[in-house]
Amino acid sequence: MEQQSYGARVLVVDDDPTVAEVVSGYLDRAGYVVDRAGDGPDALARAAAHWPDLVVLDLMLPGMDGLEVCRRMRVRGPVPVIMLTARGDEDDRILGLEVGADDYVTKPFSPRELVLRVESVLRRTRPAPHSTGTLSAAGLTVDPAARRAAKNGAELALTIREFDLLAFLLRHPGQAFSREELMREVWGWDFGDLSTVTVHVRRLRGKVEDDPARPRFIQTVWGVGYRFDAGDGEA
Repeated sequence: MEQQSYGARVLVVDDDPTVAEVVSGYLDRAGYVVDRAGDGPDALARAAAHWPDLVVLDLMLPGMDGLEVCRRMRVRGPVPVIMLTARGDEDDRILGLEVGADDYVTKPFSPRELVLRVESVLRRTRPAPHSTGTLSAAGLTVDPAARRAAKNGAELALTIREFDLLAFLLRHPGQAFSREELMREVWGWDFGDLSTVTVHVRRLRGKVEDDPARPRFIQTVWGVGYRFDAGDGEA
């Protein structure tokens, strides 16, 4: 397990001591360095003292909820977030993704599954061996090694999944992909809620398109999914 986790620091934020203890125990055995916090202010203080490599964050925290904690952490710097929610309400999941969570898990959940999700998200933060060349098209540039992206020279503030999605589309211009294919290729999952892909496409459009309501680059292919069009001119 050590080879997969590389001793990464994970901050577990949950006001339920039992959940926090179980999750922390599984992560610890998987080789992670684990910090725990029971509420939002404590989470922010612990993150400031030791910036985590990833945060497992309960949505329903007392006082300051998980969405606000996520927003405040993101002001300080990019950090992967897996959101925990006790409710299966799709609105809660969408809200977490809109704030920039990289993944979510609905309670009750398997701790083993959560560890796999943590490993998956952290794996995506490390440049792949084949991802060394800079990608560019239509004024967009992506440097996978430095994990930096820009539009017309201005740096883009992308989450981990937004970055990976843009890089994948730039590698395959003109090719249409279904949401299932994007989930498998970008997220590395053979299962999951496909609305995750939909939300990330919408968020990415908001950052790379001049008019997100009329996208020129990330096109919807009706009945299929999405396609990156690099040469759609000045329409």
